[in-house]
Amino acid sequence: MIKVIFSDMDGTLLDENGQLPAEFDEVMEELKKRNVIFAPTSGRQYYALMYQMGKYKDDFLFLAENGAYSCYREKEMFSSTIDKAEYMKVLYKAMSIPHIYPVVSGKKNSYVLRQWEPYIGELHKYYTRAEYVDRFEDIDDDFIKLALADNEYEDSVKNIWEPMSDLDTYLHRTLSSNVWVDYLNPDANKGWAVKKVQEKFGFKPEECAAFGDYMNDYEMMQSVYYSYAMANAHPDLKKVARFQCKSNVEHGVMEQIKEFIRQGMI
Repeated sequence: MIKVIFSDMDGTLLDENGQLPAEFDEVMEELKKRNVIFAPTSGRQYYALMYQMGKYKDDFLFLAENGAYSCYREKEMFSSTIDKAEYMKVLYKAMSIPHIYPVVSGKKNSYVLRQWEPYIGELHKYYTRAEYVDRFEDIDDDFIKLALADNEYEDSVKNIWEPMSDLDTYLHRTLSSNVWVDYLNPDANKGWAVKKVQEKFGFKPEECAAFGDYMNDYEMMQSVYYSYAMANAHPDLKKVARFQCKSNVEHGVMEQIKEFIRQGMI
């Protein structure tokens, strides 16, 4: 029986307009009746997840920042903070390359340089709590993720991944979309967060389902038995997922959860 469902947000649970499916509340109510936990598992900031799904603050597990910062009932469960020397290496390199716009995620807030304020069109989709600063060096916070955006050309492989490839850092990087590349501690990813949840709550991999669409979902697919790549998923994610479901536009997550119910799997 499935006891917990982990779901990516953008390109997975959310539709093409970034909205929750119309039947989301109805399906969530059914999961609650059956004692199944729903866990939004996203590259988004924790506060952005709460902004969209705050009514479920006492029910959901929130695995934010690609797993680097996770909360339950408004309290931190676990996190993975980045050493300052390492994150400054990434920032100095990124700031030397045109068209790369860094966003620094901390536990208290997210931060972007004031000079780039007019150019970060996507910022508030993912960071509802953000502060514009003059210098990254002066921020007083625990950093958990560095996100680099190619908001002008939307080709994160060509304009971020490739130019940053010669950087000497132990930080792990992942493609989060065609706009974003994220840097985290090597142990921090969605799969790591899923395993921490499994340890905390006593869930077995075969009691867990997960849905994703991009390469920041790769490790999560490997951490559960019921791993679902969306029909619109990256080809490499489809290779590692055991199963496939309808696209986010077709509300594949909701359809598959209803199928779990029909089959008596939850």
